[in-house]
Amino acid sequence: MKITILLSFLPCALAFSSSLILPKGRVLRSTSPTTITAMHLAAEDASSLSRRGAIQIGLGTVVGTASSFLLPTLAIAEGNEAKTAAIQNVVVAGATGQTGSRIFDRLVAQNFVTTGGVRNVAKASKSMSGDRLKKLDVVEDSLETLTETLKGVDGLIIACGMNPTKNLLRMSAAAHEVDNLGTCKLISAAKIAGVKKVVMVSSILTDGRAWGQEKSAGFVATNAFGGALDEKLVAEKFLRDSGLDYTIVRPGGLKGKAPTGELSINAENTLNSGEISRDLVADVSVASLNDPKASNKVLEIIEDDGTPPKVFNGLVM
Repeated sequence: MKITILLSFLPCALAFSSSLILPKGRVLRSTSPTTITAMHLAAEDASSLSRRGAIQIGLGTVVGTASSFLLPTLAIAEGNEAKTAAIQNVVVAGATGQTGSRIFDRLVAQNFVTTGGVRNVAKASKSMSGDRLKKLDVVEDSLETLTETLKGVDGLIIACGMNPTKNLLRMSAAAHEVDNLGTCKLISAAKIAGVKKVVMVSSILTDGRAWGQEKSAGFVATNAFGGALDEKLVAEKFLRDSGLDYTIVRPGGLKGKAPTGELSINAENTLNSGEISRDLVADVSVASLNDPKASNKVLEIIEDDGTPPKVFNGLVM
């Protein structure tokens, strides 16, 4: 397979290692559930909203659909103003990763009680707030240790996974240890500890075999990194069978730069191509914590840059 094809899908594999934003001065508050649609947004001068703004209104505007999302009872504000929500105390597993760090920063900015789960606290403290960090290693930590780490926590966002660039000589073993066994162990710990909501960052095509995509360029290239998609699928299924409230976020190829297109949210097993900014992945992950329309759902997300993906269905929830 051509190197260029492999590199183009590397961001998908790296995903595993991995407030409505109003114009300044504007604040949206709600004291009762409110249905927000693209039409409602237009009526509220949607042109003045940032591209990511709609995400914070119950996951926002869905490109290509007329679906609406329910706005939970919460106060959304800029800066350090208070936010009230059902899920408030959150641990981010993989908080030093490129996506995990973005999730961590957003949770802190939105006044969640935030803990970054990291493998090396001393090292992570050099770039992150040390008093917000706890050791969390899904491979080395026992079930009992992980359970203790998650005690008193409402929400868990799993943004960790095998990093192929650091495991070139043992990718298969690392993917099995981290994306499969370790993640399942973390989910078990979350259930024992009484965590209410788990959000898992995965990848499009994780379940590619189920809909005839095992020979597609995206599946072949990404799964070449230690069978990461197959390993991740085991953990996805484990989460879905756990009885926990979950949202599985499956992004397309990950970009480090800011978004250039609108967010496109799609039903599971519909996307086999497309890219998305890590910023949007973080936004969707945080919004999923308290959005009832994201409860027990798989969200496949990319940016719509004007060129529709090869496989696209509007999300109907």
